Amino acid sequence: MSSNDYGDGWEPRTRLGRKVQDGDITSMQAALDSGLPLKEAEIVDQLLPGLDDEVLDINMVQRMTDSGRRVKFRCVVAVGNRDGFLGYAEGRDDQVGSAIQKAIDVAKLNIISVDRGSGSWEDRAGGVNSLTRKATGKAGSVTVEVIPAPQGLGLAAAPTVRNILELAGIQDAWTKSTGNTRTTVNLAKATYNALRNASQSRTPERARRKQRETEVSE
Repeated sequence: MSSNDYGDGWEPRTRLGRKVQDGDITSMQAALDSGLPLKEAEIVDQLLPGLDDEVLDINMVQRMTDSGRRVKFRCVVAVGNRDGFLGYAEGRDDQVGSAIQKAIDVAKLNIISVDRGSGSWEDRAGGVNSLTRKATGKAGSVTVEVIPAPQGLGLAAAPTVRNILELAGIQDAWTKSTGNTRTTVNLAKATYNALRNASQSRTPERARRKQRETEVSE
């Protein structure tokens, strides 16, 4: 499914959006490095056209209200360009299609640059087939470790974890999962968190400080 549904009628509402539309920022990496908060999904549509999305899980959620029982659908979605950029989110709505679209839009705002490399001692330096080092993430009771592997190994991972790694552009990795891994939402989120933690550890302090200052001023 293609995720670019906005066309050319976009009117940016944020400083980052205006910089993208004016051509001052022309790549997703430059947008992330700017330190400006990513608050418009259209920015991702402009900088990463043809982004792929994957619906990882759909659940029906029921709750009792004063007017009776209400049913909503919770959708877990990951988006990626299969070349170093990945986003993840959950969306809820009365209709499945609307819940999926909500999740896709939020996942775009959660885009990260994945810290790819050739971290296995069996590989030569300079590759981008795996990670530079082990990454760990948690969600609920689930912990996921993604471990660099040599080129040609493939992805030794459960289907949910494999889908996310493929969207991120990781071709070779060992993975280890503990906890209630049958809960797809936590397994998916823990995998995303592992890659995000690795990404954040490489973000320059200057960019992190600028982002904090911008969020306060806005």
